[in-house]
Amino acid sequence: MTTPLTSTRSSLTRYAWLSIGAALVTIALKAAAYFLTGSVGLLSDALESVVNLASAVMALAMLTIAARPADETHAYGHNKAEYFSSGMEGALILVAAASIGFAAVRRLLTPQPLEQVGLGIAVSMMAALVNLVVALILLRAGRQHQSVTLEADAHHLLTDVWTSLGVLAGVGLVVLTGWQRLDPIVALAVTLNIVLTGVRIVRTSVLGLMDTALPADEQIVLRAILDRHAAGSGIEFHALRTRQSAARRFVSVHVLVPGGWTVQRGHQLLEGIEADIRSALANVSVFTHLESLDDPASWDDEILDRAAPRVGLETGKLRREDGPSDPSPPGG
Repeated sequence: MTTPLTSTRSSLTRYAWLSIGAALVTIALKAAAYFLTGSVGLLSDALESVVNLASAVMALAMLTIAARPADETHAYGHNKAEYFSSGMEGALILVAAASIGFAAVRRLLTPQPLEQVGLGIAVSMMAALVNLVVALILLRAGRQHQSVTLEADAHHLLTDVWTSLGVLAGVGLVVLTGWQRLDPIVALAVTLNIVLTGVRIVRTSVLGLMDTALPADEQIVLRAILDRHAAGSGIEFHALRTRQSAARRFVSVHVLVPGGWTVQRGHQLLEGIEADIRSALANVSVFTHLESLDDPASWDDEILDRAAPRVGLETGKLRREDGPSDPSPPGG
């Protein structure tokens, strides 16, 4: 069944198509700039745009998958597909950095003069402007819709913009000083910047795949809601667990109430808690579990791995208290 969230995610693919178009335009412009000047810095810039294209295609595929509604084999939805896209983008950035670094070292050892610098700089500046406009559009959409894929793509393009500016500065310095090795030196500095961006994007993706808890500020909001319900009511809560899957949040908590409460009263309490959490956090799925304050077993699952069940005489005692005095089956 299509939900408002999956419907919204489906619309995000248009931003991926925008990124693909921008990558094709910038590849053509930067390649032309390289052939005009022979600058290895501009070559590195063009190679990074090839990575941009591959990343944009990956983003399109993963956004399409992430927009699918939950099904029998993916009961919690497909949102995590976005982390594969951003992780792959980070890896491709690191591969591009290695290629750029290799080309820069080779040019550093055998410097060559640059040609038609003015025209090459003009063409490269056009490409940087295209990337800047598209990056700002993607960044705004990514933050608005909480899409790690679009944010990663936007940050990658912004890195590309700064890379272009750095390369152009290097080419300009070569023209001013006549020292040819400045071009590959700037390219190596650009490589370091690309590596840092790639590592940051990969780290974000890994944290998402590892079911990292919600941010601290959102957990403060959750605890405030629970404390408000617990104040003066004689109830407690524990086993509060959260995680985020792209735009989707998951919250689970156990609520302990006096043993004398009716099921209806407990149910109404849980409904109120869940409604308050959904009002405070967007795109959140809330799972609550009602337990009795009077049952010692209610405290066995405060940690993720529930304590082992009681065995032996203690188990037998519980059976005698909770069930028939003779635990053997009828007729035994």
